[in-house]
Amino acid sequence: MFEWITTTEGWIALISLVSLEIVLGIDNLIFISILVGRLPESQRDRARLLGLSLALVMRLMLLIGLFWIMKLTAPIISILGEAISGRDIILIGGGLFLLAKSTLEIHHSLEINHPTATAKPAAAFGIILTQIAIVDVVFSLDSVITAIGMVQHISIMVLAVLTSIVVMMLAAKTIGEFVERNPTIKILALAFLILIGVALIAQGLDLHIPKGYIYFAMAFSLSVELINIRARRNKEVETMQLSRYLEGEPKKH
Repeated sequence: MFEWITTTEGWIALISLVSLEIVLGIDNLIFISILVGRLPESQRDRARLLGLSLALVMRLMLLIGLFWIMKLTAPIISILGEAISGRDIILIGGGLFLLAKSTLEIHHSLEINHPTATAKPAAAFGIILTQIAIVDVVFSLDSVITAIGMVQHISIMVLAVLTSIVVMMLAAKTIGEFVERNPTIKILALAFLILIGVALIAQGLDLHIPKGYIYFAMAFSLSVELINIRARRNKEVETMQLSRYLEGEPKKH
């Protein structure tokens, strides 16, 4: 089971898969960060930890059911001459869920007043965890299927999943707080999730979009927005300095 430890190829496969799992996990982490942002401050850390724990459990359960996952590629139904498998149904359903949820979150972010947003924090906490669990299933399936396609050893897959989740747990709070402090990043993240939802639907319909294109578009957009954030902060500092200067200037005369 662990014979790959003595081979260079095994370690290269592990490092490559860990890197890919972290990249794939960022999408999940962004969605979790956005969802827990709807909760009261006192509940966010717990929801974030539980959400990532759910992601870990989902991935490990799917890895344990490895042979069952492989059978999901067998056609179940045929629509307009196209064979649809169980995996395709999950990907299409997950993509539609991401589209709907991301659109609703964008609408919610643009609203001015939310008088009942935290009226029932206990109920909201349960709803948020349910939504996190649903999206964890989607991202876990995509992640595990990717792992199955890359390596042959189940032990490498388990180690890669565990490592990626630990990294996300350590970075979850920092990323979540950054998203909350920068509303434009939140909207951009939601736009990314819409893009990923479309890609999942396309994948389920056997229309393969190279993920390199998707991640390049995300990285480019994020880079531009980070430059804009830096420019806005520099402008705010200049404005504050000018304001202080103008407030202090009359006192010198």
